[in-house]
Amino acid sequence: MKKIVVSLALLAGIAMSCNTSSEKSDEGAGKKIVSLNGAITETISALGGASQLVGVDVTSTFPESVKAHAQDLGHIRSITLEPVVALQPDVVVAGAKDFNPELQAKLKEAGIEVKLIDQVYSVQGAKDLIHAVGELLGNADTKALTDKIDTDLAQVQKFEKAPKVLFIYARGAGTLMVAGDKTPFSEMVKLAGGENAISGFEDFRPLTPEALVQGNPDVILLFDSGLASLGGVDGLLAVPGVAQTTAGKNKAVIALDGGLISNFGPRTGEAALALNKALAEKVK
Repeated sequence: MKKIVVSLALLAGIAMSCNTSSEKSDEGAGKKIVSLNGAITETISALGGASQLVGVDVTSTFPESVKAHAQDLGHIRSITLEPVVALQPDVVVAGAKDFNPELQAKLKEAGIEVKLIDQVYSVQGAKDLIHAVGELLGNADTKALTDKIDTDLAQVQKFEKAPKVLFIYARGAGTLMVAGDKTPFSEMVKLAGGENAISGFEDFRPLTPEALVQGNPDVILLFDSGLASLGGVDGLLAVPGVAQTTAGKNKAVIALDGGLISNFGPRTGEAALALNKALAEKVK
């Protein structure tokens, strides 16, 4: 009889252990989430957590279905405490570089967990972001997403000579910036087999005719929304200096979705492959 009691106790202990393990793996699976980063939002959705999103920022444009059920809170730098708290999230997740420390402190005072993820614009950085979001969602399986990045990148074709690509950020003719080193665009251009037309500085600088002549890009890259804000290719060619470049003379202009080429999330390989194919068409 004593042996039976001991055996039952052991079985109960094993069952409790299994339950505890299961609860641990499901931790985060039911949390209400506010995501203030487009790449993070995209990754949450790709890992099956879209229904947990109750709020997102303005850069969370993919998938489009997200904003049907998650409130758009605007730009991360202008978000205040009250609209976030009103959504009653369990956790707010954002990129470490962009988040306001004052807002972070207020959210913690309100009892809301804040998780910041370092975003590095590289293949490994994209994979690290995917793994971090997987942990947030209760250790979701991330292998399929990281494997797809490698599969897509393996299809990128090399050029005999890397085309010089200039990324222009445009919000109408009055706001034109060019991307320097260590930007998502310079890194994406490299992944796609090109080289950044302008270097020697990091981040962004205003576009000038002198910079265009100096860089003389083979191809000009923009967001599709940016090119539209200029009135299309003809509008871009009207910008001083553009028509005098090799890209301008050949009308070698590529416009791609902003989130696709800048997020460095699950679609990193897909973005590099899309840009690679577009470059191949322009530099024949």
